[in-house]
Amino acid sequence: MPKEIFWFDGSWTEVPPRLVGPADHAFWQSSVVFDGARAIAGLAPDLSRHCARVVNSARAMALTPTMTPEEIEALAIEGIRRMGKDAVLYVKPMFYGAGGHLTAASTTTTFVLHLFEAPLPPAGGFSATLSPLRRPAPEMAPTDAKAACLYPNSDRATREAVSRGFDAAVMRDPWDNIAELAFANVVIAKRGKVMTPAANNTFLAGITRKRVLALLNEAGIEAVEAKLTVQDLHEADEIFSCGNYGKLVVCNRFEDRSLNAGPIFQEAKRLYWSWAETTRVV
Repeated sequence: MPKEIFWFDGSWTEVPPRLVGPADHAFWQSSVVFDGARAIAGLAPDLSRHCARVVNSARAMALTPTMTPEEIEALAIEGIRRMGKDAVLYVKPMFYGAGGHLTAASTTTTFVLHLFEAPLPPAGGFSATLSPLRRPAPEMAPTDAKAACLYPNSDRATREAVSRGFDAAVMRDPWDNIAELAFANVVIAKRGKVMTPAANNTFLAGITRKRVLALLNEAGIEAVEAKLTVQDLHEADEIFSCGNYGKLVVCNRFEDRSLNAGPIFQEAKRLYWSWAETTRVV
């Protein structure tokens, strides 16, 4: 089976297609949006929501989507099947501006779908530290889209955290609220209650995050959005990440304090994977 495949311009290929040049708007003005779904041994959790979000992201960036969410989902399922029933994949639909001048409206919106093998993170968990870098306010960046231009700052935050001996960075918004981890949403548990930063348009309030909150509430575990401070993380009984790439991963150290994979994390993980078994496409 191939390690990665692409759908572009009406056909599938295992060779990375050549997409843009230096005159294309995507290259010099970053008119690129993407989404990330998962396919795990034939399961495709919330695939339809990811396909819908990439279309919404394109519109938020003044691109004109050339595929409907339903068409993207059908292509993604075809690609997942091509990669084999046991493959663990990242499914990445993208829109970008080809050609054009200064404005995204002047471009031709183009679509590409990329699927590649991507194992889930190891179960051992991660360490995290507070980053000096922050998420931008909505007036400062296209925070209403999953836009590629937002991610270099996440990479900067992660590299800075790694330089100090940590795996991940916790980022704040401009008003000192906890926003999220650099590449995933953050969730805490304290005295049996689950909390995650309230969505305020400075960060991507993720699809997996929404799913996990709903599953916990349905199971009778209170799970809410709230304004969280750095002190809340220091006082949390449990901290874990919630995102498409790793799904649910425990934080085993925040700053100098060790943490365990507690009962709420374990139950959230059990609930999520039990639900995910209903999403089989292969």
